[in-house]
Order: sequence, then C-alpha cells, then structure tokens
Amino acid sequence: MDRMDNFKRVIFGAEPNWTAILTATACGTGALMLFLNWFGHKQSWKKIQRAKAGRETSLQRAELAVLQFNESHPETDTSLILSLSLAELSKQLKGGTLTPEAVFHSYMEKTLEVNRRLNCCTEILLESWDQLEDIGSHKDGLLYGVPVSIKENIGYKGHDSTCGVICKLDLPATGDSVLVEVLKRQGAIPFVKTNVPQSLLSYDCSNPIYGLTLNPHNPQKTPGGSSGGEGALIGGGGSVLGMGSDIGGSIRIPSSFCGICGFKPTANRLRWVDEWGGGVVLSSYGPMARDVDSLALCMQALLCDHMFRLDPTVPPIPFNQQVYQRSKPLRIGYYENDGYAMPSPSMGRALRETKALLERAGHTLVPFSLPRLSYAIHELVIRGIAGDGCFCLCSKDYMHEVMAEWRRCELDVLLCPMMGPAYNHNYPGKLTSALSYTIIYNLLNFPAGVVPVSTVTAEDEEELRHYKGNYGDLLDKLYRKAVTGGEGLPVAVQCVALPWQDELCLHFMREVERLFREKKKK
Repeated sequence: MDRMDNFKRVIFGAEPNWTAILTATACGTGALMLFLNWFGHKQSWKKIQRAKAGRETSLQRAELAVLQFNESHPETDTSLILSLSLAELSKQLKGGTLTPEAVFHSYMEKTLEVNRRLNCCTEILLESWDQLEDIGSHKDGLLYGVPVSIKENIGYKGHDSTCGVICKLDLPATGDSVLVEVLKRQGAIPFVKTNVPQSLLSYDCSNPIYGLTLNPHNPQKTPGGSSGGEGALIGGGGSVLGMGSDIGGSIRIPSSFCGICGFKPTANRLRWVDEWGGGVVLSSYGPMARDVDSLALCMQALLCDHMFRLDPTVPPIPFNQQVYQRSKPLRIGYYENDGYAMPSPSMGRALRETKALLERAGHTLVPFSLPRLSYAIHELVIRGIAGDGCFCLCSKDYMHEVMAEWRRCELDVLLCPMMGPAYNHNYPGKLTSALSYTIIYNLLNFPAGVVPVSTVTAEDEEELRHYKGNYGDLLDKLYRKAVTGGEGLPVAVQCVALPWQDELCLHFMREVERLFREKKKK
C-alpha cells in the first residue's frame, strides 16, 4: 500500500462515504462563501463610513472657517457677491472692488447651506484655502479668484474619484487632472466636489456612499445626472461655475432639470473623458453655469496654451471670440418630436416659443429630422456602449448621413427639445428611451448645450393628463408619471452645431438666452 492509500484510509476510513464527503464539502464551501460575503460587506461598510466621516470633517472645518471670516470681515456683502454673474464677478475681482477672500467665503457659506438642503456635495476641498493664500500669483488668469465646483469623477490630488462606486474608495489621485491644473493656472479655485449616481451611467443622482441628491426647485424631484450634484449646487446658488462630464446627456440633463445652462463640447476639444461608456459614444468635459457668457468664458480660459502643453492630444485651437460674438442671422433647423420619445407638453411648448422668437428676430427656421433615429439608438448607441467598439465604422457612416441632410438643408445650427421637466425620484432608471434627445449628439460627436427658457404651467400639467406618447406603450405611460407634478419647474431647449463648431453653438445658445431675457422685460 503506498502513501496515498494510507493517507486516504486515515482521512476517509477503509470505505469512504462519498455522499457525506460531498455534503461536508458543499457545507464548508457555503460557509466559506458566507464568511467572505460577510467580510466583504463589512469592509465595504467601513470604507463608506470613512468616506462619510471625511466628508463631515471637511464640512465642519469649512463651517468654522466661514464663521471666523465673517466675524473678522462683517463688512462683506454676501448677497451682492452671490447675485453677480461670472463676468461681473470676474471684473470686480480683477479691478480690486472685491477680494478673492470675500468671494470665496461667500460662496463657501452658500454651498454649505445648499448642501444641507440638497445633499449635493461629496466633500469640501480643504486645500482650496492654501490656494487662496497664493492666489495673487495668478492675477492675470481669466478666472482669477473664482470659486469653481467640480464633479466627483474629476481628478484632484489626494482625493478619491469614486464615480459613486465603493470599490474605488481609498484610491486617492496621485496628482491633479489636466482640467484642474488648467483651472488653477487661470486663477480659479476648485473648492468642492459634487455628487454623482452610482457608476455615472444614470441620469438620477444617488449612490451608496454619499446618498441621494435633491432638486433645488422641488425636493420630490431628481436634479438629473450624472452631473447631478453640479446641477443642484449651481441651481441652488452655491456655485457660480462648475465642471461636469457628459456621455449621454450628463451635463445637459441636470442643467435642464435644475434651470441652468450647460454645454457639452465636441469630444476632445477640452479632453476626452475615459469613463464607463466608450466605443462609439464619446464623453467630454464641459462647463455648467447660470448663463451662457459664463460657459463661454470658461471655455476661453480652458482652451489655452497650458492645456495644449499638458495634453498634446487636445487640438491646439484657442476659443474663437469672433464666432461667439457674430451678429448675422442664422439658418436654424428644428424638430419638435424626434419620433422616438414624444416630448412632454412643456417641452413642446418651449420649443415652439423659442422658434417663434427666433423667427421674429430675423433668423430662418427650417424643418429638420434626424434620419433613421430608431436604428441609430438601437444598433449604434445601445450596442456601441455595451460592446467593444466594433460598431465604430457604422457610426462614422451614420454621422456622414446626418451631415449630408444637414448640408442639404443648408443649416448653421439646430434647435431641438431638451428632456424635462425634472423627473420624480427613481424614474430615470426606468426611462432610458427619453435619452434619445441627448445621447444622439454624443454618438454624432456634435457640440450641444441647453438654455432654460420657461417653466411648467398649470395648462401644461392639464395637457399632460392626456399624454399618450408616440406609441402608447409602457415607456410612454412611465414618462407621464415621471414628469407629473412639475408645475413651476424649469424647462429648457437644446442647441446643437456640427463638430468643432463649439463657438457657434454657444453663440446660438446666447442668442436664445438674449431673446427670452428681452421678452421677460416687456
């Protein structure tokens, strides 16, 4: 008898009971799995508690710093500072009428107040006080002394960028992202990170680490996503300028839901964002603010030599101020219904009112429709995000098809509906169909932005009761439920241009904004 046989006899006996052995093995494996599962949950729980404790510490230290500043500077007119546009704020900072310290602490105080109501911040960047002390060395920067909020996924040295995912906790960035470096070089002060949905691939705003963010206009509504924390903070008045990212509407949707302006540049105009999507649907960083001029100033500041040196993959194309400020009439394509998801009554009305104002201002409006939209959504967008980029060639073909139709209509820009008003909580995950209005321009890589133009009326709500949608199916019924109860909420329109015509897109957005401001004055 060899040693193996002896070993078996010692372990199993002369006649091994294989049923008992297998049962014991299964029980042992199950117990091990339960232990590992329990241990994993315990470790995750500890990570979340550390993250929450770190956030609370940063908020408390910021509260104390604001209190100390207010006590030593009682003359600071916080309400005046918060009422200024970015252009006015920048002008007074450069002229010395306002100090960076007063502006910084005014916005920090407001951010803390907004966060208490909306839970929109993941942490205060305490290093911003160190930057404030040295801000005089960047007085020539276009954003000198301007506090800037940044989406949680944007890299900042020494801080996590979790994208709302637990496994990415305790992995602080080893250096600032290019975007943060350029903002700092231009005199801006990144001072807070803002909340996102878990994994970013959602247009709600909740995750197991930092919880649920609320809409600044109605806490029963979502602020949108994935740049939902940015939308809530800026819409609530806690930030004058923020940075988000957009792979399917992640800048434009929260901007629309929260009543602010947002801009998705051509991918790689600033820097391509390698997020959770990929393949043929491209993501990009972009600014969010209360007005279009703020978006343009941010783009002008970022499109600088420092950006082009830090990231040679970004084309060295400075911001074209002449195109942004052009005055000649535009030839504008438009559609009210993309045929995939019928707009809500307020969305349709907002588009029709915008079209009428543009026509009265001397612009030419031309009916336009996106060719084969259902094919693009199902075969290119969905399979492109879920796949590995195999559909890239088809995507390029489709882009040329759309541009051929664009040229046939001789368009400068395009006006189309923007998803809205803000949804009730928990509905975005059930309604990916409504993304057709935004994600198509990520697929096409067209620059696109949103401008708030109206609010939901009682008449809109009454008309919504009879909403059937394009198909009368479950998705259309869910959509009606999602936007119900929206009276008073902001409604926006979307402005689009061809790739690399970002300044023209912003110009168009500014024109829409101007016309509605003039309308309100009458």
